[in-house]
Amino acid sequence: MSLRGLRVASALLCVWGAAGCQGRSPAPEGGGSASAAPAAPPATDGLVARIEKGDADGALAQLEGRGDPEALYLQGRAWAKKADSAPLPTPVPLLEPLPKGAPPPAPPEFKPEEQKAIELYERAIAASPDLAAAHLALAQVLAPHAVRFRERERDAQARQALRRPGRQAPEPLPTPEPGVDYSADRVLREYGLAVRGDPSRAPVEAMIAFAVKAGRLDEADAGYQELIRRLKERGEPFTLYGDFLLQEKKDPAAAIEQYRQALIWSPQDDVTRAKLANVFLNRGVDFFNQQQYASAEAQFAEAAKYIPDKNSPEGRLLAEHQAKLREIRLR
Repeated sequence: MSLRGLRVASALLCVWGAAGCQGRSPAPEGGGSASAAPAAPPATDGLVARIEKGDADGALAQLEGRGDPEALYLQGRAWAKKADSAPLPTPVPLLEPLPKGAPPPAPPEFKPEEQKAIELYERAIAASPDLAAAHLALAQVLAPHAVRFRERERDAQARQALRRPGRQAPEPLPTPEPGVDYSADRVLREYGLAVRGDPSRAPVEAMIAFAVKAGRLDEADAGYQELIRRLKERGEPFTLYGDFLLQEKKDPAAAIEQYRQALIWSPQDDVTRAKLANVFLNRGVDFFNQQQYASAEAQFAEAAKYIPDKNSPEGRLLAEHQAKLREIRLR
């Protein structure tokens, strides 16, 4: 873990830990998903449903004249909904022709509807800093822009790496559009404040999804640890954490430990058992191909514990390599 990532992840964990010390209850069994819309107070359920059904203008008319934090949040949500179907922004018309060879101007980063939603969310947060739904909604508006900026930055870096030294001028790296701060740090901060104020799983999973897309794996790691704390005595969060460690952090040994923890709480979880079997099986095949036969044999023995069906593809692969090991021992 990088020093910077360690500091940010530690800060997030401290913030969430403080929330827990203040008596937050654990997530309910039926917590939401990463893609769930931000939660709103029960008194506004009718307006939320109206907005989600596409009647943003009707909701805005109903909220007209209200300036309390909840109303500001809902107005922001209505404008964010309008942004979903609004056309992409276009470049500002030029007052005079561009110099020869100059790149055309880029379109604005944000749609006008998004800018309005951001303004309203920020006003709601300024009036009520603990309004978790507004923090989550603001993060969700900013997150795609932060991810796209990272992709543009990464593409420019890749082109720079292919540049022929001395023959091509270095390509400047992209710079964020001035005005709204849509940096990954800001998005993570907003998600962190949402996590602090909302005891459900939804803001944690949303933050994790963003952190992975933004390449902020240390913060995603901290998010999975928080998810495990919220979903107590369940195998699911351990399995999700194991998937992350295996697929994103490329750490099969750490993934094995999480999958084993998952099976302690959910011993009949065949999906996690299969994942654990495949990790051991793949490690065994890698050791076998490197002619590290003792290590391969140990991994295959572990894999066998989690492969009940010997006729499955995994079972046949295991049997094939165990037979090869027996042949090698007999030589």
